[in-house]
Amino acid sequence: MLNEGSGGAAGASPGHPGVLDGPPLRALADLVADGEVVVLSGAGISTESGIPDYRGETGRRRRAEPMTYQTFVGSPAARRRYWARSHLGWRHIARSVPNAGHRAVTGLQERGLIAGVITQNVDGLHQASGTREVIELHGGLDRVRCLGCGERTSRALLDQRLRVANPGWHAEADTVNPDGDAVLADDLVGSFTVVDCLGCGGLLKPDVIFFGENVPRSRVQACYALTERAGMLLVLGSSLTVMSGYRFVRHAAERAIPIAIINQGPTRGDAHALQVLDAPLGPALTALLSELGPAAR
Repeated sequence: MLNEGSGGAAGASPGHPGVLDGPPLRALADLVADGEVVVLSGAGISTESGIPDYRGETGRRRRAEPMTYQTFVGSPAARRRYWARSHLGWRHIARSVPNAGHRAVTGLQERGLIAGVITQNVDGLHQASGTREVIELHGGLDRVRCLGCGERTSRALLDQRLRVANPGWHAEADTVNPDGDAVLADDLVGSFTVVDCLGCGGLLKPDVIFFGENVPRSRVQACYALTERAGMLLVLGSSLTVMSGYRFVRHAAERAIPIAIINQGPTRGDAHALQVLDAPLGPALTALLSELGPAAR
């Protein structure tokens, strides 16, 4: 559903034949066509790649309980549980590929319409689709950071080390949570061996922001600066429930920067948006690209 003006969106339902064609789509295309678009993406853009979200339909089905920073650093048992589950879940994330929504964002950038991308996701799928100048607000699962010396290493290297440290350890996960955390039985967790930093022996942590952990100030300031230069802010697949992303919507609204939102279901930012489209991200963004026409050669 596309709502023009402030206030909550109302009207057509997701999948309504008028949502992805006609006046609603043309109005959104007119905004995007002016260029200097800053994209703020959330988990909803990755669900079509098989990665669940926290608060949408897939997240509600899983009722995910994400690891907090305080629990991770304070409990060896919690770290073992996290790394056992994440070791298995990482395989699912690593096999995921960009979907039509990610490819459409890359297409918009190739048309010279995107000034930058801020993503709340940690899956790296924007970059895998070819999108450049992506700020990973919450970090990336493809990297690991030592809490002792600060060295960053690849998740692939850690995966190899964990396989060596756990010969014969095999598990299958029926459920994988949004951050690559797989649900495992307690006996499988208890038999798992954790490894530490090769350099200093410190604790290893995925290079992502856990709940209860602050996003680095320099990263936040870069996102604010990018938002201030935007011709418009396009929110894709985020409920904006968490202040971490919502603050940039408020920042844009305070500066009268046009805001458009594409998401399945209502968002915290709907009242700030000039236009709200309630639709699946892949079809909606593909239709938007088609409405804009082919890239200039």
